[in-house]
Amino acid sequence: MEASLKFHSLLSFALVLALSIPFESAPADGFTLELVHRESLNSPFYNPADTRYQHVTNAIRRSISRVKRLDPSSVNAPGTPSAVIVSNNGEYLMNVSLGTPKSSILGIADTGSDLIWTQCAPCTDCFKQASPIFDPNKSSTYKAVSCSTSQCSVIDQTSCGGGQCQYSYSYGDSSYTIGNLATETFALGSSSGGATSFPGVVFGCGRQNGGNFDDKLDGIIGLGGGPASLVTQLGTATGGRFSYCLVPFYSDGGKSSKLNFGADAAVTGRGTVSTPLIQKEPETFYYLTLEAVSVGETRIEFSSGSSPSEDEGNIIIDSGTTLTLLPQDFYKKIEAAVVKQVKLTRTADPTQVLSLCYRATTDEGLGIPPVTFHFKGADVELNPGNSFVWVAENVICFAVSSGDLSIYGNLSQMDYLVGYDTQNSKLSFKPVDCSSN
Repeated sequence: MEASLKFHSLLSFALVLALSIPFESAPADGFTLELVHRESLNSPFYNPADTRYQHVTNAIRRSISRVKRLDPSSVNAPGTPSAVIVSNNGEYLMNVSLGTPKSSILGIADTGSDLIWTQCAPCTDCFKQASPIFDPNKSSTYKAVSCSTSQCSVIDQTSCGGGQCQYSYSYGDSSYTIGNLATETFALGSSSGGATSFPGVVFGCGRQNGGNFDDKLDGIIGLGGGPASLVTQLGTATGGRFSYCLVPFYSDGGKSSKLNFGADAAVTGRGTVSTPLIQKEPETFYYLTLEAVSVGETRIEFSSGSSPSEDEGNIIIDSGTTLTLLPQDFYKKIEAAVVKQVKLTRTADPTQVLSLCYRATTDEGLGIPPVTFHFKGADVELNPGNSFVWVAENVICFAVSSGDLSIYGNLSQMDYLVGYDTQNSKLSFKPVDCSSN
C-alpha cells in the first residue's frame, strides 16, 4: 500500500469533538510526566564514551536533518515524499502505556508531529525493536477504526481494506509506517506516581515499518496541533493545555525534563509573558509572531518585505529542533550585532554547522550581551546559556543560525517553563530553573 504524504486540511469541529477523551478520566489537578532528551544521562541512547561536546554536536547535526523534513515548502514537490513528522530525529523521549493489560512503549515526544503510532503484531515487515512489540490480540480494549467513522478522517493518508481504516506514511528520509488506525486505552504515568488512563485514543497500529529507526524506540507520540495528536485528543480532559520545562541536556545532573497536562500546565506568576498562538496551515505546527530580536540595546526588526499581516505566524516553536533558525537576511543583521558587541576571538566551528564561534575558556566573564526575542506581546530574554552553546572544550558558538524555515528551537527554550493553551490560542514563557522543578 503506497500513498504520498500531504498536509491535511482543517477538519470539522465535530471531528475534533468526536476525538476528545472523556474528562472524568483525568485528575482535576492535572498530571506531569518525564521527558528525557536523547543525549542526556537518562536516555537509552546515552553513550558514556561521548564527551558533553559530542552530545551537543550530535543534537545539532540531527537538528539540521530534522528541519529539512519539517519544511512545508517541500510538500507535493515532484518526486519528494514529505511529512510533518520525522523518524528518529526528535530530541525528547517519553514513556506511555497502551492496552489492557498495559504494554509500555517508548516514543519520541514531538511538538512538530501529530500521529501517535507504534509497531504492532503481527508485524509483516518491521524494524528491529528491543522491547516486545504491541500485540492488539492480547488487549481487551483494542478496537480497529471502521472506514465509515469520522475517526478514519483524522489524517488524509488513509484507505479502506476489509472495512478497516488503513494508513500509509512515508518520510523525507525514506522511512515509512503502514498499518491500520485503531482506538486504545492509553495510560500516562505521572512523575509523582500512579498513572492516568484515557480510553478511546486513536493511534496508528503499524504492521510495516522501516527506515531510519533505532531499536530502542517503539514509535512516535505526536504533540502537534492537528486532530490526530495526543494534545488534541485529550482536549476536554486537559482543557487543551500542556507545558514543559526543559533541563539543559548537556549538564551532568541527570535530571529529566517535565511535561505537564491540564491544571498542572498552568504558567503564571512573576516573570510570565504570553504571546498569541496563530492558526495557520499546516495546523500541526505551533506558530508565533516574531516582531524583532535585540542584541543588548540593539534592536533588529523582523520584516519579510511583505505586508505586516503576512508576518503573523512567521515562526514556529518546536521542542525537537535544537537550534533557533531565522531567515538569512534577518539572521545576518543579528549576527553582525553580536560580532560588534562580543570581544572574544573568532574561530571556526569544529562541527562545521554554525557560522559564529569564539574561543573561550570559562563560563564567566565572557562579555556576551543578552539576546531578546520580541514576540508579539512577549519579550523573552536569553541568557548566554541559551544563546550560545559549547561545542568543544574552548569553543562556544551562537545557537542561532539561518534556515529556510523559521524555528524557535529547544536550546532557546531551556530553563523556561513553556505553556501551550490551545483553547485560548496562547503560549506563555516563564524563566525558571528547570533542574529544581
